[in-house]
Amino acid sequence: MQQNNVWLFFLIFSFVLVSCDSNRVFDTYKSIPEKWHKDSVVSFKITPPDSTNAYNLFVNLRNTNTYKYNNLFLIVEMVFPNGKTIKDTLEYKMADPSGKLLGTGYTDVKENKLWYKEQVVFQENGEYTINIQQAMRENGKVNGVIELEGITDVGFRIEKLQH
Repeated sequence: MQQNNVWLFFLIFSFVLVSCDSNRVFDTYKSIPEKWHKDSVVSFKITPPDSTNAYNLFVNLRNTNTYKYNNLFLIVEMVFPNGKTIKDTLEYKMADPSGKLLGTGYTDVKENKLWYKEQVVFQENGEYTINIQQAMRENGKVNGVIELEGITDVGFRIEKLQH
């Protein structure tokens, strides 16, 4: 009987956590193997709920203490249902000046919710593809970082605008 109560508590607690996030429309992570290769593209297929409302878009990252840079460069590409493509090179701050990693979390894994685009209206019906690729470079070096350590998961999130 006691074990059933414990399971019931965790089930209810999990439901409350998920249901509290009423702004979430899409939120998915994909795991990165031990190192994120520069040619490895993380893709998300999304079908927006409508073509009239505006949404905020985020790149979500989980990283560990093995991430050794203060910033992160990403190439994020949005492919529209009609084939049109918008490609952005984005830079995110990952550590404060002392080198302490930013993000949330109490363990050595930090979560970062990074702005991608604000107030996006998905005017075309159909499936969109979001492609995310790391584009890190070390100071003074022409070639990029071949295998980026410390990023464990890459995610993409769509939220309703908060009113």
